[in-house]
Amino acid sequence: MNVVCIMQARTGSTRLPGKVLKKICSKTVLEHDIDRLKRVKNIDKIVIATTTLEKDNAIVEEAKRLDVAYFRGSEEDVLSRYYYAAKENNTDVVVRVTSDCPLIDSEVTEKTVQYYIDNRDKYDYVSNTYERTFPRGFDTEIFSFKLLERAFKETNKKIYREHVTTYFWKNPRIFKIGCYKSDVDYSKYRLTLDTEEDFKLIKTIYDNLYYKNECFGFKAIIELFKNNSELYDINKMIEQKNI
Repeated sequence: MNVVCIMQARTGSTRLPGKVLKKICSKTVLEHDIDRLKRVKNIDKIVIATTTLEKDNAIVEEAKRLDVAYFRGSEEDVLSRYYYAAKENNTDVVVRVTSDCPLIDSEVTEKTVQYYIDNRDKYDYVSNTYERTFPRGFDTEIFSFKLLERAFKETNKKIYREHVTTYFWKNPRIFKIGCYKSDVDYSKYRLTLDTEEDFKLIKTIYDNLYYKNECFGFKAIIELFKNNSELYDINKMIEQKNI
Protein backbone atom coordinates (compact mmCIF):
# COMPACT_ATOMS: atom_id res chain seq x y z
CA MET A 1 0.00 0.00 0.00
CA ASN A 2 1.57 3.25 -1.19
CA VAL A 3 0.52 6.15 1.07
CA VAL A 4 1.30 9.46 -0.63
CA CYS A 5 0.93 12.85 1.01
CA ILE A 6 -0.05 15.41 -1.62
CA MET A 7 0.30 19.00 -0.49
CA GLN A 8 -1.19 21.72 -2.67
CA ALA A 9 0.88 24.90 -2.89
CA ARG A 10 0.85 28.05 -4.99
CA THR A 11 2.08 31.62 -4.73
CA GLY A 12 -1.21 33.26 -5.72
CA SER A 13 -2.96 33.60 -2.36
CA THR A 14 -5.47 36.47 -2.43
CA ARG A 15 -5.07 37.60 1.18
CA LEU A 16 -1.33 36.99 1.62
CA PRO A 17 0.45 36.51 -1.74
CA GLY A 18 3.59 34.36 -1.67
CA LYS A 19 2.85 33.21 1.87
CA VAL A 20 4.35 29.73 1.53
CA LEU A 21 7.73 31.21 0.57
CA LYS A 22 7.84 33.64 3.48
CA LYS A 23 10.68 33.02 5.93
CA ILE A 24 10.27 32.01 9.58
CA CYS A 25 13.39 31.21 11.59
CA SER A 26 15.49 31.27 8.39
CA LYS A 27 13.33 28.66 6.61
CA THR A 28 10.42 29.05 4.21
CA VAL A 29 6.94 28.10 5.34
CA LEU A 30 7.09 25.32 2.74
CA GLU A 31 10.28 23.94 4.27
CA HIS A 32 8.70 23.88 7.73
CA ASP A 33 5.72 22.01 6.24
CA ILE A 34 8.02 19.41 4.69
CA ASP A 35 10.18 19.03 7.82
CA ARG A 36 7.08 18.21 9.85
CA LEU A 37 5.51 15.88 7.30
CA LYS A 38 8.75 13.91 6.93
CA ARG A 39 8.31 12.86 10.57
CA VAL A 40 5.01 11.11 9.82
CA LYS A 41 5.97 7.43 9.85
CA ASN A 42 2.98 6.05 7.91
CA ILE A 43 3.48 8.31 4.88
CA ASP A 44 5.64 6.78 2.11
CA LYS A 45 6.12 9.83 -0.10
CA ILE A 46 5.47 13.58 -0.16
CA VAL A 47 4.46 15.37 -3.37
CA ILE A 48 4.01 19.13 -3.74
CA ALA A 49 1.16 19.78 -6.18
CA THR A 50 1.43 23.24 -7.72
CA THR A 51 0.16 24.94 -10.86
CA THR A 52 1.52 25.32 -14.38
CA LEU A 53 1.60 29.12 -14.00
CA GLU A 54 4.97 30.79 -14.48
CA LYS A 55 4.77 32.47 -11.06
CA ASP A 56 4.71 29.02 -9.46
CA ASN A 57 8.12 28.18 -10.89
CA ALA A 58 9.30 29.40 -7.48
CA ILE A 59 7.37 26.56 -5.81
CA VAL A 60 9.02 24.05 -8.13
CA GLU A 61 12.49 25.46 -7.38
CA GLU A 62 11.79 25.19 -3.66
CA ALA A 63 10.61 21.58 -4.08
CA LYS A 64 13.84 20.77 -5.91
CA ARG A 65 15.91 22.48 -3.20
CA LEU A 66 14.10 20.42 -0.54
CA ASP A 67 14.51 17.23 -2.62
CA VAL A 68 10.76 16.59 -2.67
CA ALA A 69 8.68 15.35 -5.61
CA TYR A 70 6.41 17.84 -7.33
CA PHE A 71 3.58 17.86 -9.85
CA ARG A 72 2.21 20.74 -11.92
CA GLY A 73 -1.45 20.94 -12.91
CA SER A 74 -4.49 23.17 -13.20
CA GLU A 75 -4.71 26.24 -10.99
CA GLU A 76 -8.50 26.22 -10.58
CA ASP A 77 -9.34 22.54 -11.13
CA VAL A 78 -7.51 21.37 -8.01
CA LEU A 79 -9.37 18.05 -8.09
CA SER A 80 -7.73 17.23 -11.43
CA ARG A 81 -4.37 18.40 -10.07
CA TYR A 82 -4.69 15.92 -7.21
CA TYR A 83 -5.94 13.14 -9.44
CA TYR A 84 -3.06 13.35 -11.90
CA ALA A 85 -0.48 13.87 -9.14
CA ALA A 86 -1.77 10.77 -7.36
CA LYS A 87 -1.86 8.76 -10.59
CA GLU A 88 1.68 9.75 -11.58
CA ASN A 89 2.96 8.58 -8.19
CA ASN A 90 1.15 5.21 -8.17
CA THR A 91 -0.84 6.20 -5.10
CA ASP A 92 -3.08 3.80 -3.21
CA VAL A 93 -3.97 6.12 -0.34
CA VAL A 94 -3.96 9.91 -0.55
CA VAL A 95 -3.13 12.08 2.45
CA ARG A 96 -4.24 15.63 1.67
CA VAL A 97 -2.72 18.62 3.42
CA THR A 98 -2.26 22.25 2.40
CA SER A 99 0.91 24.30 2.43
CA ASP A 100 -0.45 27.04 4.68
CA CYS A 101 -0.07 24.90 7.81
CA PRO A 102 3.55 25.34 9.03
CA LEU A 103 2.52 24.28 12.55
CA ILE A 104 0.94 20.99 11.46
CA ASP A 105 1.66 18.40 14.15
CA SER A 106 3.28 15.24 12.77
CA GLU A 107 1.89 13.12 15.61
CA VAL A 108 -1.68 14.31 15.01
CA THR A 109 -1.33 13.71 11.27
CA GLU A 110 0.19 10.26 11.86
CA LYS A 111 -2.67 9.26 14.17
CA THR A 112 -5.27 10.56 11.71
CA VAL A 113 -3.70 8.54 8.89
CA GLN A 114 -3.56 5.47 11.12
CA TYR A 115 -7.22 5.92 12.03
CA TYR A 116 -8.05 5.71 8.32
CA ILE A 117 -5.80 2.69 7.77
CA ASP A 118 -7.35 0.86 10.73
CA ASN A 119 -10.90 1.65 9.58
CA ARG A 120 -10.70 1.34 5.80
CA ASP A 121 -13.53 -1.20 5.80
CA LYS A 122 -15.71 1.22 7.75
CA TYR A 123 -15.00 4.61 6.16
CA ASP A 124 -14.41 5.94 2.64
CA TYR A 125 -12.97 9.23 3.85
CA VAL A 126 -11.37 10.26 7.15
CA SER A 127 -10.29 13.69 8.36
CA ASN A 128 -9.63 15.50 11.60
CA THR A 129 -11.78 18.41 10.40
CA TYR A 130 -15.26 16.97 9.71
CA GLU A 131 -16.10 17.65 13.36
CA ARG A 132 -13.42 20.15 14.30
CA THR A 133 -11.69 19.51 17.62
CA PHE A 134 -8.10 20.31 16.57
CA PRO A 135 -6.89 23.84 15.76
CA ARG A 136 -7.34 25.09 12.23
CA GLY A 137 -3.90 24.48 10.72
CA PHE A 138 -3.60 20.79 11.66
CA ASP A 139 -5.94 19.72 8.85
CA THR A 140 -5.37 16.23 7.46
CA GLU A 141 -7.66 14.28 5.10
CA ILE A 142 -7.25 10.68 3.91
CA PHE A 143 -8.98 8.72 1.17
CA SER A 144 -8.20 6.07 -1.41
CA PHE A 145 -7.06 6.76 -4.96
CA LYS A 146 -10.18 4.93 -6.14
CA LEU A 147 -12.36 7.43 -4.28
CA LEU A 148 -10.40 10.35 -5.75
CA GLU A 149 -10.82 8.84 -9.22
CA ARG A 150 -14.54 8.49 -8.64
CA ALA A 151 -14.87 12.18 -7.72
CA PHE A 152 -12.71 13.16 -10.69
CA LYS A 153 -14.99 11.27 -13.10
CA GLU A 154 -18.38 11.91 -11.49
CA THR A 155 -18.56 15.64 -10.86
CA ASN A 156 -18.07 18.79 -12.90
CA LYS A 157 -19.45 21.28 -10.37
CA LYS A 158 -17.03 24.16 -9.85
CA ILE A 159 -17.15 23.90 -6.05
CA TYR A 160 -16.12 20.23 -6.21
CA ARG A 161 -13.38 20.80 -8.79
CA GLU A 162 -11.91 23.72 -6.85
CA HIS A 163 -12.11 22.15 -3.38
CA VAL A 164 -10.83 18.59 -3.65
CA THR A 165 -12.72 16.77 -0.90
CA THR A 166 -15.95 18.79 -0.76
CA TYR A 167 -17.69 16.18 -2.92
CA PHE A 168 -17.13 13.59 -0.19
CA TRP A 169 -18.21 15.44 2.92
CA LYS A 170 -21.10 17.23 1.20
CA ASN A 171 -22.57 13.81 0.37
CA PRO A 172 -22.58 11.78 3.61
CA ARG A 173 -25.43 9.63 2.31
CA ILE A 174 -23.19 8.41 -0.51
CA PHE A 175 -19.83 8.28 1.25
CA LYS A 176 -19.01 6.88 4.68
CA ILE A 177 -17.32 9.68 6.61
CA GLY A 178 -14.97 9.13 9.57
CA CYS A 179 -13.44 11.72 11.86
CA TYR A 180 -10.39 11.49 14.12
CA LYS A 181 -11.09 13.69 17.14
CA SER A 182 -9.21 15.09 20.10
CA ASP A 183 -10.40 14.29 23.62
CA VAL A 184 -10.36 18.02 24.30
CA ASP A 185 -11.84 20.66 21.99
CA TYR A 186 -9.03 22.93 20.76
CA SER A 187 -10.94 24.29 17.77
CA LYS A 188 -10.86 27.90 19.04
CA TYR A 189 -7.17 28.14 18.10
CA ARG A 190 -6.37 29.43 14.61
CA LEU A 191 -2.91 28.18 13.56
CA THR A 192 -3.22 28.36 9.79
CA LEU A 193 -1.55 30.96 7.55
CA ASP A 194 -3.93 33.08 5.52
CA THR A 195 -3.37 36.70 6.60
CA GLU A 196 -0.68 39.02 7.93
CA GLU A 197 -2.11 38.53 11.43
CA ASP A 198 -1.79 34.75 11.07
CA PHE A 199 1.82 35.20 9.97
CA LYS A 200 2.57 37.38 13.00
CA LEU A 201 1.15 34.73 15.36
CA ILE A 202 2.91 31.79 13.71
CA LYS A 203 6.22 33.68 13.63
CA THR A 204 5.82 34.51 17.35
CA ILE A 205 5.18 30.84 18.15
CA TYR A 206 8.27 29.78 16.17
CA ASP A 207 10.43 32.49 17.75
CA ASN A 208 9.44 31.18 21.20
CA LEU A 209 9.66 27.44 20.59
CA TYR A 210 11.75 26.54 17.53
CA TYR A 211 15.23 27.16 18.91
CA LYS A 212 14.52 25.01 21.97
CA ASN A 213 13.05 22.15 19.93
CA GLU A 214 12.78 22.28 16.13
CA CYS A 215 10.05 19.64 16.14
CA PHE A 216 7.93 21.25 18.83
CA GLY A 217 4.37 19.99 18.72
CA PHE A 218 0.81 20.66 19.65
CA LYS A 219 1.25 20.42 23.44
CA ALA A 220 4.07 22.98 23.48
CA ILE A 221 1.94 25.42 21.46
CA ILE A 222 -1.03 25.09 23.81
CA GLU A 223 1.27 25.55 26.81
CA LEU A 224 2.66 28.72 25.21
CA PHE A 225 -0.88 30.06 24.80
CA LYS A 226 -1.68 29.27 28.44
CA ASN A 227 1.33 31.28 29.59
CA ASN A 228 0.80 34.11 27.07
CA SER A 229 -2.95 34.67 26.71
CA GLU A 230 -2.39 37.74 24.52
CA LEU A 231 -1.30 35.44 21.67
CA TYR A 232 -4.91 34.43 21.11
CA ASP A 233 -5.82 38.05 20.38
CA ILE A 234 -3.36 38.42 17.47
CA ASN A 235 -5.61 36.74 14.89
CA LYS A 236 -8.87 36.00 16.72
CA MET A 237 -10.75 38.49 14.50
CA ILE A 238 -9.83 36.66 11.28
CA GLU A 239 -12.69 34.78 9.66
CA GLN A 240 -12.03 31.71 7.57
CA LYS A 241 -13.17 32.08 3.98
CA ASN A 242 -16.29 30.04 3.29
CA ILE A 243 -16.31 27.42 0.55
